Amino acid sequence: MLKWLIFLNFDAYMKHSVSRIYHYMALVVIALLITACASIGRPEGGPRDVDPPVFVRSTPKPGAKNVTSSRIDIFFDENVQLDDPSSKIVVSPAQKQMPSIQAQGRRVTVELRDTMLPNTTYTIDFSDAINDLNEKNILDGFAMDFSTGDTIDTLRISGVLLEARTLEPAQGVLVGAYRNLSDSAVSTLPMERVARTNQLGQFTLRNLKAGEYRVYAVNDLNRDYHWDRSEDIAFFDAVVSPSVEAISVTDTLRGAGGVDSLVTRGGVRYLPNDVLLTWFNEGYRPQYLSDYKRPERTKVTINFAAPSDTFPVLTIADGPLKGVDLAERSVLRRSATRDTLVYWITDSMVYKQDSLLVAARYLRTDTLDNLTWTTDTLKFNFRQAKKKEKKKKKDDADTVPKIEFLAFTPGSSVQDVHRPMMFSASQPLSCIDSSAVHLEIRVDTVWRPLKSSVLEVDSLDPMLYRCDFKWEPGAKYRIRIDSAAITSVYGRWNRPVEHEFTVKKMEDYANLFFRINDLDTAKAVVELLNSSDAVVATSHVVDGLASFRFLAPNTYYARLFLDANGNGKWDTGLMSDRRQPEEVYYYPRKVAVKANWDVEQPWSVYDLPLDVQKPLDIKKNKPKLKSGDPGYGRNRDGEDEEDEDGFYNDGNFHGTTNNRYDNSRRGNAFGNSGGLRNASSR
Repeated sequence: MLKWLIFLNFDAYMKHSVSRIYHYMALVVIALLITACASIGRPEGGPRDVDPPVFVRSTPKPGAKNVTSSRIDIFFDENVQLDDPSSKIVVSPAQKQMPSIQAQGRRVTVELRDTMLPNTTYTIDFSDAINDLNEKNILDGFAMDFSTGDTIDTLRISGVLLEARTLEPAQGVLVGAYRNLSDSAVSTLPMERVARTNQLGQFTLRNLKAGEYRVYAVNDLNRDYHWDRSEDIAFFDAVVSPSVEAISVTDTLRGAGGVDSLVTRGGVRYLPNDVLLTWFNEGYRPQYLSDYKRPERTKVTINFAAPSDTFPVLTIADGPLKGVDLAERSVLRRSATRDTLVYWITDSMVYKQDSLLVAARYLRTDTLDNLTWTTDTLKFNFRQAKKKEKKKKKDDADTVPKIEFLAFTPGSSVQDVHRPMMFSASQPLSCIDSSAVHLEIRVDTVWRPLKSSVLEVDSLDPMLYRCDFKWEPGAKYRIRIDSAAITSVYGRWNRPVEHEFTVKKMEDYANLFFRINDLDTAKAVVELLNSSDAVVATSHVVDGLASFRFLAPNTYYARLFLDANGNGKWDTGLMSDRRQPEEVYYYPRKVAVKANWDVEQPWSVYDLPLDVQKPLDIKKNKPKLKSGDPGYGRNRDGEDEEDEDGFYNDGNFHGTTNNRYDNSRRGNAFGNSGGLRNASSR
C-alpha cells in the first residue's frame, strides 16, 4: 500500500480543474491511508507485576557498625512509594522527634532528628509501608539495622496482636519491649525496642540484646511510647528471654531441564516466634458532669461522662420546696449504666417554676484519679415558646379546647411466641385500670375473651410496659384498651386502643445447638452473631451444649468466651491487677439455618490458632490480598467451598492450623510453630 501511494501522480492530479476543497480532501485521505498502513498493532504489556520491590543497597549497609551519620539511604530495584509512613514506620530506640522519611524514585531516605546514642543498635522497621509505585505490591516486614558501636544486637521476638473481644487483627499498633520488669514501666517509661503490627496483626521486635523482657502493645495515640490509662493495651503474662537456634532449611531448585531438586542449607530461627497478645481497653473514663438541660417544662436530663453505680443527690435549692430531694418529686428514667438520667418532675409546684435551681452532689474524678464527692449548683431554665396569635373568628368563643391525649403504642403485628407484647407510653403512668384491658383470641371468626396478665412496667424505663402471656403458636389475638383506662402522672389519659396481632408458628423458627468438645471448664458462654458481628442471642454452655431456640432463619456466626467470674458477661482486663481479658474463641465458619430445622454443630474450640478462627466474612480488618498472594482466589471465608446449605458433607470443619494463609505469608510469628501461645498456653 505504501508503494502504491508513493507512485501517485500528484502533478497530474493538481492540473485537473477541480475545486480547491477536493484537493484538501484528497490530501486528508492520503494521510489516513499512510497512517493505517504504518500501524503495526498495539504492543502487549506482558504479564502483570505481582512482585514487591527488591532491596538493592543502602548507606550505611545493613548491619553496619560504628555508624555516625544520621541519614540513611535505601535503594530498590524499582520506583517505590510509602504508605502512611508517620504511622507505620518506627525507629528503635524510640525517637522523641519524628524522623524525616521520604521516598523519591527508587530511593527511601530516613533522617534521624534525635541525637544518636553511643554503642546502640538502631532498627528502622518499615512494617508494610513500602510498595512499588505502579502495582502497589507491598514489601512486608522490611527492616534496616545498624549500630553506633562495635557490636550489633540480633535477637528477636515475634508474634501476633489481636483485639481481645473480637479477635480482629490489630493493624499499625505499637508493640514494645522493656528490660525494666516492673509493672509500672509501661505507664511511666518509653519502650526500649518498638515495632508496628502489619495488616495481619503480626509483629517482630528486632535487634534485642540477650536478657529478660516484658512485652506490651499500646495504641499510642499521643506518641509518647508508653501507656496512658485511656489507651488500648495488651501484655504478655510471662517474662520473655529471646534466643536463636540453628536449623536446617530445605529449598527446591528447578534445573534447566525442568527437574526439581532439593537442597539443604543451614539457617537460624529466632525464638519466641509465637507470642500472642490480645489488646483491650479498661473502659476507663474520668467521671464528671458532662451535660444537663431542661428540654420540657416537666423534664430535666443529666448526663455523666462515665458509667456509675451511684445516683447523684439532687436537692431543690430555691422556691417553695427548697431543701426537698428532687427524686422524691420525680419519676426517674435511666440508662443501665446510670450515666444518662431523665427526671420527669411530678410536682406542679416545682415544674411551674421557669427557673429551677438544684444543688447536685455527685462523684467526680479528681486530679489524682480518685472518685470524690463534689457539689455543683445547676440552673434549669425553661422558656415557653411564644405561640403565634391567630385572628379570632366569630365561632371561636364556642370552640371546645383541644385535648392532649396520652399515647400508648403497641408493638408489632407479628408476635414472637416466646416474648411478651410490649407497649410504650409517651409519659410516665400513674395508674392502669386492669379491668379495662381486654385480651382476646380469634376462634374461627369469633373473638373470645381471655384472662390477660397485668401490664407490668420495665425495671429501667417507666414508660415501657409488657404483657406476658403463654401465646398459642399461629393464633390471632386482639388487645383492646378502653378510653381513659390509662392515666399519666400529668393527668393525661388514652384514646381507645385496639391492636390485632398474629403469633408466629413453631415451624417458622429454627433451633441451633453447639456441641463443645474440648472445654475444661463449665463457665463458658456462647454468643450467636449476625453478619455484622453483633450479638443476637446468648447461651450458657450446659453439659457441653449451647442451645439457641426460636431463631429466625438466617446465616449466623458464633463466639465463645470463658466466663471466669461467672457473671454471664464478657469482662475486659485490668492492668493494676495484671488481669487479662476473658478468653474469646470463634466458630471458624458461618452456619446457615432454615425454618423448621434443628441443627447441631460440633465445635472444637482449640483446633485452630486464634488468628485464623474468625471467619473472613465478618472480619473488619481484612488483609488486602492480590493476585499471587497466598489465600487469593479462595471463597470469602478463605475455606474450601461449602454446599448450598452452608455445611460440609460431614458437618465438620476441614482444614489445618494454617489453612488461612500459608507459612510464607505468616513469617516468623507462625511459620515454625503453626500456632500461637500466650503465657498460659491457652
